[in-house]
Amino acid sequence: MFRLHPGDQVGIVACSDALPRQEEGRIRELSRILTRLGLVPVFSDHIFEPSGTRFIEAGLRADALMRFYADPSIKAIFDISGGNLANELLPLLDYPLIKGSQKPFWGYSDLSTIINAIYTMTGNASYLFQVKSLTWEHGGQQELLFQQSLLEGKDALYRVDWDFVQGEHMEGVVIGGNTRCFLKLAGTPYMPDFSDKILFLESLGGGKPELITYLNQLKQMGAFQKISGLLLGTFTKFEEKESPSDFAKLVQTVVGDPALPIAKTQQIGHGSQSRCFIIGAHCDLWKTEPME
Repeated sequence: MFRLHPGDQVGIVACSDALPRQEEGRIRELSRILTRLGLVPVFSDHIFEPSGTRFIEAGLRADALMRFYADPSIKAIFDISGGNLANELLPLLDYPLIKGSQKPFWGYSDLSTIINAIYTMTGNASYLFQVKSLTWEHGGQQELLFQQSLLEGKDALYRVDWDFVQGEHMEGVVIGGNTRCFLKLAGTPYMPDFSDKILFLESLGGGKPELITYLNQLKQMGAFQKISGLLLGTFTKFEEKESPSDFAKLVQTVVGDPALPIAKTQQIGHGSQSRCFIIGAHCDLWKTEPME
């Protein structure tokens, strides 16, 4: 498991939408937390919205990311953005340099595009996790899990409870992430091969019609015929009105294959207590019987 050490420098980037200036206080707090943990945060020059515009040129964002990959003093890269624009960077990245550096990239939501592209183009694993959660509602708990896992070598941040909806076992390399953003890779050379993979999906937005659309797109792409298992995280907007079990039933209906193992968790997604999930890593999950 990847580990950092006191004094290590970590790069902080925003590869998707630029952060609004209102976020400056939160990012200063994140810097204080990382420093308190013994790390040295190094921030890209392209984090916040420039004056007079909401957008930062894709080339500048890509260059900021690649500078951190090329700098041997930077031990890990954390993306603190989200939104819509991360896939702009995909043709601008130096994948041989990324592969050679073996440097872990951390991000979530729209960064699912970059995370899966890195796996497809290099075979490297990346971490589906938003480091800003150290400053959110459950920040104290997240900071403790972060410290235990990244600085003390434990697995607390990665420990996830799964409930099997159908089937009892799945095994394979994990791909996926945020459903809407992952689907931006469809038809591009950056989409991972689905064969024998475990597909993970979660979503912040998207009501029932949108999620039915996304699931049917995956079905029409042949994804559910090729994968070895399907993992479901939280689906925030949907689950505000309907239960997680309702969503699992919806997925079963669309997939239409009772032989495909499907499992669900409430511990990975856009929530303030979300755990970390490694994309591009091998996963072997078995159904566990509840304790009596």
